[in-house]
Amino acid sequence: MLLTGTTGTGKTHEAYGALRRIAAAGPCSYEVISITTADMYGRLRPKGSDRGTEEELRRLCHVPLLLLDDLGSAKASEWTEEMTYRLINERYNACRPSLYTSNLPARAPLDEHGHATGPDLTSALGGRITSRLSEDTRIIAMTGADRRRTAG
Repeated sequence: MLLTGTTGTGKTHEAYGALRRIAAAGPCSYEVISITTADMYGRLRPKGSDRGTEEELRRLCHVPLLLLDDLGSAKASEWTEEMTYRLINERYNACRPSLYTSNLPARAPLDEHGHATGPDLTSALGGRITSRLSEDTRIIAMTGADRRRTAG
């Protein structure tokens, strides 16, 4: 599942709610990793984890359930695209469930000439990644005002 929407629409809150419901309905013991993409990339960098880059990536690929928060928020580079592709491709091939959140829409709105009006997941992550996500991921667009700014 991929929750998209602007900042503050409750994507992360809803994703954690889904994790709580899965935990309540599931087996007594079920391993979950919840991590932001920024923290994930930090752990995957050389010396970012005592486990080492490949072991950290293997752990993320094989955990029974992964919540990856703020997908597409990191500055794009060949390295971030490769790490994201390896993770999503491995989980895709193994049919492992994943929850993702992103401030980017799945597809950017188009102007009157058919041109994208801003970034979207494909422009941030690349076509290989979004192709895999589009096949087996339910995309839910969340709308509304920033709840953090309107909370009183």
